[in-house]
Amino acid sequence: MPALAAVAWLGGLAGRWVPAPILVGAAVAACVALLLLRRRRRRVLTAGAALLVWGAVAGVSLVRQEQLAHNPVAALAREGAVVGVVATVTSDPREISGRYAHQVLVRVQVREVTGRGSSYSLSTPVLVIGDTAWRDLRLGATVHASGRLGPADGPDVAALLHASGAPRVSAAPDVWWRGADAVRAALRASVAHRPADQRALVPALVDGDDGALDDDLADDFRATGLTHLLAVSGTNLTLVVGFLLVLARWAGVRGRWLHAVGALGIAGFVLLARTEPSVLRAAVMGSVALVAMGSNGLQRGARALGVAVVVLLLVQPGLATSMGFALSVLATAGILLLAPGWRDAMAAWLPRWLAEAVAVPAAAQLACTPLVAAISGQVSMVAVAANLAVAPAVGPATVLGLTGGLLGLVWAPLGRLAGTLAAWCVAWIVLVARRGAGLPTAAVDWGTGVLPLLVLTLLTVAVAAAAPFLLRRRATGLGCCVLLVLTVLVRPPTPGWPPDGWVLAACDVGQGDALVLRAGPGAAVVVDAGPDPRAVDDCLRRLDVTRVPLVVLTHFHADHVDGLAGVVRGRAVGAIETTRLADPPEGVAEVEAVSRSAGLVPSPAAYGVTRTVGDVTFQVLWPTADSPTVGPGDGSTANEASVVLLARVRGVSMLLSGDVEPEGQAALARALPGLHVDVLKVPHHGSRYQDLDFLLSLGARLALVSVGADNDYGHPSVDTLAPLAATGARVLRTDLDGDLVVVERDGRLLAVTGG
Repeated sequence: MPALAAVAWLGGLAGRWVPAPILVGAAVAACVALLLLRRRRRRVLTAGAALLVWGAVAGVSLVRQEQLAHNPVAALAREGAVVGVVATVTSDPREISGRYAHQVLVRVQVREVTGRGSSYSLSTPVLVIGDTAWRDLRLGATVHASGRLGPADGPDVAALLHASGAPRVSAAPDVWWRGADAVRAALRASVAHRPADQRALVPALVDGDDGALDDDLADDFRATGLTHLLAVSGTNLTLVVGFLLVLARWAGVRGRWLHAVGALGIAGFVLLARTEPSVLRAAVMGSVALVAMGSNGLQRGARALGVAVVVLLLVQPGLATSMGFALSVLATAGILLLAPGWRDAMAAWLPRWLAEAVAVPAAAQLACTPLVAAISGQVSMVAVAANLAVAPAVGPATVLGLTGGLLGLVWAPLGRLAGTLAAWCVAWIVLVARRGAGLPTAAVDWGTGVLPLLVLTLLTVAVAAAAPFLLRRRATGLGCCVLLVLTVLVRPPTPGWPPDGWVLAACDVGQGDALVLRAGPGAAVVVDAGPDPRAVDDCLRRLDVTRVPLVVLTHFHADHVDGLAGVVRGRAVGAIETTRLADPPEGVAEVEAVSRSAGLVPSPAAYGVTRTVGDVTFQVLWPTADSPTVGPGDGSTANEASVVLLARVRGVSMLLSGDVEPEGQAALARALPGLHVDVLKVPHHGSRYQDLDFLLSLGARLALVSVGADNDYGHPSVDTLAPLAATGARVLRTDLDGDLVVVERDGRLLAVTGG
């Protein structure tokens, strides 16, 4: 069965990427080969089974693609038709923040469509993009809606529906969906009185409801290899159904009735966590884990895993290209094939329960390591230790959370009691994720090229093969553990980084700004924090910055302030100063919340005053002391209110311009005629909207552009960069060159890149 599962996977990939004529030709050639081998009965049967499975999955994949690409909805989408639809909601609505407004994404199964004078009855999936009126739709409801169809942006839907106006609900969800919604609501209510991280994580653990999860915490879970706890996984199902089976045994249920309880538990879990492909995949993998817990677990588990993969690919062939599906299969295979041997080896000198607790997460993590590196470009060094540390809390948190939701339906105070106990367990998981992500080498950059991934795969195979021999003896087993701990706790030196004599660094934080002015050994003034806490934290770690006497946030847009938590994490921060204009409100609230957690109160940067912080001397040139402090509330005037700094470090002069607009640049030109600097941080990520006369008049030798790769704004513009380069300035970009570091060495000005 594992071999047939691999063949089925190849069939799914072939059906997705190989043209139909080539697939048919390959199938015919295989059939001819089987006829030639008909005297070798066993080989023919084996090859025939493989061909049948391969052809079935490839055929289903082709048929599914044809269904999606050549139905009336897809045809109307290619024409951009305005249509009316009758559809069933198949996912929970998810609100996203667009560039100009909040939008809601929701998946539906279209049953009827009317457009271009014709009506059709069918069943096809469509992704709806609507306004906030779609936010409160319930899964399973039948709705009437209208809008303009557009081509699909993925292989699993027939079209995009850009909805106009609110949907009209014509039928409520079925009773089982209403029951699942009631349990989910009761679960959220049972932890509503707990801190934000806890009340967000308990529902995520139980049923995958991660809508309230903070992005910063999600990043910490990724760095520590705990992301699987935030989504519905086989672990969730195993815990929930295993708990139900324990209760059933305690109540005297035996024999086949236990199988019935297990089946009902699986069905209830799927309803609670939603019938999305990821949930169905998790349910199947969890069922495999339950099978493996019985007698002859390895053989039965491996066979069950093979059957599960074949069945899932026949039902949903698109899973063949799903990274989530691949990770689920690899993790389950690692637990089935590697963990027993590792456990038995360590059981020679450890208690069996402890050996198993170490072996299971280690085997799952090792099996997934090459694929995780291919996705993220990183290898988590702390994942095994983090999973081991949280393992005692995951089970109780999941079971108590579910209990809180069920009891909350009967009596809310009783539900809150169970929810509080679940939240206490979750508090430990949050602590492990936060502290683990802050370790020096929690995750190591590896790369996604063919050669790095090939090397990592070979290393993974070598570790899997050598582990039983190394772990069997106490000395070598403990030695491996000590080596892993040292690898995590001690950050290896980066030769030549930061370069000697550095004065300014523009961190590569994506589409945003994060500038670092060296104030002394281990100290820096940070100007803006970028959009990602982890990115700016990593940059400061690479620069060996442990103290930040001052943080200046030029304005409150997310790409300049959302990374503030990464600046204050694990560092002594003296003060936080901002622009005078408190807009947009979301950014202001984010800065106030992070500042409060660090025991600080942000204050406006003082205009015109020359100040010195360590080796940094600076003056605020903009905004002026009489500039507005209240904006329209949408952030549209925030760029023009950016703090503009004229700074000097070790004799190097720098203009740090935030996102100031051409009008502000022109005002600076009038107020500061003849201003010259050595380094210019190009305003607004190199946007084409600049006062070029002012920028060119500065005579900068280095022009730094902080910008994200493949951004949607067209930054940076050649209309800005080309004139700067024509003056003889060296123009550097974070999207192409990585971290940009300005170095002063013996009176010479140098630029070193970390790309």
